[in-house]
Amino acid sequence: MTERRETGRGRPPKRTTRPQNRKPMSEAERWQDGERIAKYLAHAGVCSRRDAEVLIEQGKVMVNGERLDSPAVKVTSRDQVKVSGTIIKPPEPTRMWMYHKPAGLITATKDPEGRATIFDHLPKSLPRVVTVGRLDLTTEGLLILTNDGELARKMELPSTGLERHYRARAHGRVTDEILKDLAGGVTVDGIEYAPIIATLERTTGTNNWLHVVLKEGKNREVRKALASVGLTVNRLIRTVYGPFELADLASGALEEVPANRLADLLGPEMKTDRMEEPRNSRPQNRRPDSRKSGSFRKRRK
Repeated sequence: MTERRETGRGRPPKRTTRPQNRKPMSEAERWQDGERIAKYLAHAGVCSRRDAEVLIEQGKVMVNGERLDSPAVKVTSRDQVKVSGTIIKPPEPTRMWMYHKPAGLITATKDPEGRATIFDHLPKSLPRVVTVGRLDLTTEGLLILTNDGELARKMELPSTGLERHYRARAHGRVTDEILKDLAGGVTVDGIEYAPIIATLERTTGTNNWLHVVLKEGKNREVRKALASVGLTVNRLIRTVYGPFELADLASGALEEVPANRLADLLGPEMKTDRMEEPRNSRPQNRRPDSRKSGSFRKRRK
């Protein structure tokens, strides 16, 4: 028979439950019961959960000196986690940056062909980050970076409805029929592309500048879709991703999004445990130390 623990006046301790409208857990509370290793690595900005499971299958993940063979293992901030021999620090609060990617850089940590990557040009003081989607070698413009792999994955999914806006310079003749075809969705090499809203901005000689809006990010989607209707893209600039806008952020420049604005900008469907609660503060789209910066758009309901 177990002895019942008593308090103060001989009464058993009260069982307490957290109210449903409780405040977000503190870091200490959140790690108390541990977190599955794949989610831990995603939160730490190492990779997506799916990629974390692949790393485990490849035997590249170790916890407290033991190599893992299952993604079901739970870890806490007290455990030592290594990926390919590198110690992974416990996840920190969500942070996000807007980066103006120049043309000629690969969106990857390493390139087998030895070409320059965006990470070769980012500040060394930047924490471990992942990109939200990719921009190919010759595409320039807005690229979102975050230390929250789970958030990055959510933002990439077409189901979230985040718009991507591009300015495309294309060679060829633009007609209303072509724009209508794009708006109805096209199929290229057996791959179906969702409707693309394209509008003609101006024509210069044999080139046209188009404003292109889509809600998914398949590999080289804009180039392939426009090519299918006879337009050859020779310059492509991403200007918007969801609520984030390139505005006049200089090429190669990096700007952090205020942490207390992320939840409000992205909406409740994008909320993660690590995201700071929004504050009632006046939006500040520009840094006081810079004349050129990105900006934010109103989130669509």
